[in-house]
Amino acid sequence: MNRVRVSGALINFFLWICVGCVLVLVLNHTSAAASEPQTWNFDRDDLSRMPPGFQIGTLFDGRPAGDWRVIETDKAVSSSHVLAQLQGKGAEHAYKLILIQGTESRDIDLSVKLLPVEGKADMGGGLIWRAGDDRNYYLVRANPLEQNVRLYHVTKGVRRMIKNVDQIIDVRQWHHLRVQMRGCQVQVFFDAQPIMSLCDETFQNGRVGLWTKSDAVTYFDDLRLEIDP
Repeated sequence: MNRVRVSGALINFFLWICVGCVLVLVLNHTSAAASEPQTWNFDRDDLSRMPPGFQIGTLFDGRPAGDWRVIETDKAVSSSHVLAQLQGKGAEHAYKLILIQGTESRDIDLSVKLLPVEGKADMGGGLIWRAGDDRNYYLVRANPLEQNVRLYHVTKGVRRMIKNVDQIIDVRQWHHLRVQMRGCQVQVFFDAQPIMSLCDETFQNGRVGLWTKSDAVTYFDDLRLEIDP
């Protein structure tokens, strides 16, 4: 009888170990899946349209925030398609932006390649993250007219600069803009070089997107998002 009880206890013990191992494997697989990067190179998207899941914002007067669409160009980084903001006119505070559905996140590694094409009042563009909507978000943008990269938070449609870094930005070539944020800690990279690091707690969660301003015409390619699980 004692042997039977001992054997039963051992079987139950090993069963619980097996169940635990399965749970660990499932959790590890879920975490790995959650951290799989999302990429958009726009090469399979229809021309003259917005990519699926991309949602255009509105300007302060209620009009669509720019003319965003996929175009074909020999200037593309990968294949021949890019996402372009083509509206080459706008007021000083006309923020042309798009947000991407299904990208709600807190801790991220977000990057894009951008090509400044035209602009007299403004030029270049940037990345948006932790956006609650098109009036509230973090923004890092590169401007070749001013030769700087700046980090902002935009609250109720009003920009407030957090940090400025003077930076040589060649209008004849593509540039790589990248931001990492974990908790309050923000790190910004320009052309693979770290240029700023700081803590800010304005926004806690939200979508990612792309941004230009005023009369800036800009091409974007190879957008990449990795969400920390």
